[in-house]
Amino acid sequence: MSKSGGDGTNSGRRMFLSGTTSTLFAMGAMGLATPYVQSWNPSTRARAAGAPIEIDLSKIPEGSLHVEEWRGKPIYIVKRTKTMLESLEKAADKLRDPDSEDEQQPHYAKNKNRSRIPAILVVEGICTHLGCTPKYRAGQADDEFWGFFCPCHGSRFDLAGRVYKGVPAPTNLKVPPHYYADEGTLIVGNEERETT
Repeated sequence: MSKSGGDGTNSGRRMFLSGTTSTLFAMGAMGLATPYVQSWNPSTRARAAGAPIEIDLSKIPEGSLHVEEWRGKPIYIVKRTKTMLESLEKAADKLRDPDSEDEQQPHYAKNKNRSRIPAILVVEGICTHLGCTPKYRAGQADDEFWGFFCPCHGSRFDLAGRVYKGVPAPTNLKVPPHYYADEGTLIVGNEERETT
């Protein structure tokens, strides 16, 4: 009798140890597999590099340039004054592509202001000649040139990012995908809302 009782105890002990070992093995395998599976996901830095950015327009003074970074590129945001908007008409005959015929902007920015909202300009701050960074120049009312000047090779762009004639840059500054989440919030890197 004691022999059969011992077999039952050994059998129970064996099942307990087998179950515990299997459970520990499964947990260890999951622990090893988790970092491997997570390595398939893009890093936080990679996700951030392509993720849309949000800009609070209330913090940008009228007439000034605000620069953000999206996908490693400088994004120029200019809150244009009424005088600046009027200067766009005056420059039209001096521009290579005044009607934005080249595909340097989304359809909603294919207008004389090259923007969704006339007062807000959103362009990539990269010269279309050799990729330099143009400087912002907001002159006085009597100045001949207002806009962006690339000091590397002399390319000029107006306050809508349209390229002047006779300069090395072949096309207008690019307009990135963007929309307005509300009246004071600009989202660059997404075209979620199709408003004009």
